[in-house]
Order: sequence, then structure tokens, then C-alpha cells
Amino acid sequence: MLRYVIYMIRTYLLMCAAAITVLCVTGFPTVGLARVSYFVNQETMYSNLGNFPKWKGVLSRYFESSDILNQPCGGTKFNPCKLREWQAFLDGMQGRGLREQVDKVNHYINKNPYILDIDNWGVNDYWATPYEFQKRSGDCEDYAIAKFMSLRALGVPNEQMRVIIVQDLNLGGIIHAVLIVFVEGQVLVLDNQSEQVKNALDIYHYKPIYSINETHWWKHVPIQ
Repeated sequence: MLRYVIYMIRTYLLMCAAAITVLCVTGFPTVGLARVSYFVNQETMYSNLGNFPKWKGVLSRYFESSDILNQPCGGTKFNPCKLREWQAFLDGMQGRGLREQVDKVNHYINKNPYILDIDNWGVNDYWATPYEFQKRSGDCEDYAIAKFMSLRALGVPNEQMRVIIVQDLNLGGIIHAVLIVFVEGQVLVLDNQSEQVKNALDIYHYKPIYSINETHWWKHVPIQ
């Protein structure tokens, strides 16, 4: 009996030592190595956006069309009345705490229906401005862009956000886009597939490929 007790104590101590080693290596508490989020990855930053013409087109068209909010309703490519609803929502969010702004923007933009680009624009992949999105809705990257620009309009700095392209491992690796926002040491994920804003480290089925904002892009490589 004494030999068994000594064996169990020795086994327990070895397990504790192994757990401490894993914690020191990864920097995160784990329940098995497989539960480390793919958002824990190695990223390399680049400043050349030349390989992203759709994103550059969104930025150009968005800032060039900023005056349409002042146009009368009807008779224009976009409906200024619909856009003014969006503007009124943003005005109501001014001065709120950042976490509340993130939650409310995610909920507001997610109310729009999901429409494939091929049905909406007649092409397989089109990146819409927030003005185009308010008029015709869109697919995953259009939600992420609308959230990005909404939070930018509320004063959130460019360097605090990125549109990030991921593989959805729950759907066989299909390409998906979400917005990430850095808030008080956390990476928050705003996703059109979720009503709740989530901490990136609690998400295990998205594998980041690259992320982008107005000035830089990042290549992501898993470390697990």
C-alpha cells in the first residue's frame, strides 16, 4: 500500500512539472496542446498594400464618397436616408466606452442580411464600402469593413483594428473575414456569424491567414 501511495505521489508531481513546462513554453494555460487558439501565431508586418487592390479600392471609394450623406433622399446611387440612419446610430455612440461601442457596432451591422457577391454584384468577390453595404448589404468581408469604418468614425485609431482573413476549420477551411479590435490587452473578434463579441483566444476554429488596416498588412503563420 505504501509503495502504491508513493507511486501516485510521484506520478502527480511529474504531471505538475509537465504542466508547468507547457505553461512556460506557450505563455497560456492549456487543457491539452490542441486547445491553443490559432490566434496565437507568428505575424510579420508589411507596409506595401499594393497586393490588395480590393481593399485599396474600398478606401478610395469610401473617402471620395463621404459627401453623399448631405445629399437629398432619392435620385442617387445610394440612399442618403438609409445612410443617415447609420450616421444617427454613430452619433448616438459618440462618447461611449470603447467596449460598448464595439458591442453595439457589431450588433448594428449584423442586422443586415447576408448576400453573396455573385448575387449582389455579379462577381465572385467584391469588397463593398460601408455606403454600398448600407444600400445592398453584403458578405463576410463587407460586414468587417463596415464595422471597421464605423469604429473609425467613432474615433478608434487605425492601428487598433484590422480586417482579418481566416480559414473556418468548422466549414472545411472555407475563407472567412472578421474584424479584430485590440481593447485593454485583449483581441476582440467581431464576426457576422456571432451576435456576441468574443475574445480571440476563446476561438479555436479560425486560422488567420492575413490581416490588414489602412496602412499595413500582416502575414500570419501558426506556431502550433
